[in-house]
Amino acid sequence: MGKIIFYEDRNFQGRHHECTSDCADLHPHFNRCNSIRVESGCFVVYERPHYLGHQYFLRRGEYSDNQRAIGINDCIRSCRVIPTHCGSFKIRLYERPDMSGQMQEVSDDCPNVQDRLRMSDVNSCDVLDGHWLLYDQPNYRGGTYYLRPGEYRRYSDWGGAGPRVGSLRRINDFN
Repeated sequence: MGKIIFYEDRNFQGRHHECTSDCADLHPHFNRCNSIRVESGCFVVYERPHYLGHQYFLRRGEYSDNQRAIGINDCIRSCRVIPTHCGSFKIRLYERPDMSGQMQEVSDDCPNVQDRLRMSDVNSCDVLDGHWLLYDQPNYRGGTYYLRPGEYRRYSDWGGAGPRVGSLRRINDFN
């Protein structure tokens, strides 16, 4: 499991709250979050309760100023711990909603979906093995979306604003 500590002020000051599991609503524990320390594992933090809004992937480390370090404002409202996955990785990407249209299966990191897979849109996907991060732009940039095993019938199911997926990578870095 992992451990993350949220602090109200920069540089790990002020009121704080520790989490070792998923939390759908962090608001009762603090009003604002300006620094974060991930002591173990990996997490995805969200700007809204119930795992909604912008998502940010955090691995073990210190984030003394959220806005400068990772572009997060002071409004963190939910978090998910990413379980350790040992084994293979497999995701199926579909051109159309409801797992239809052209399908491409991927089992490793893909820095440029358009160049490698010749897909301009990804409207649905099925995560068969492992945990993945999708990015709006090539080379692991832009908006980030966490996908755990399961079916995502529409891009809105993973929180995407549109069907554009620029890159994707496996989450296998647990230190």
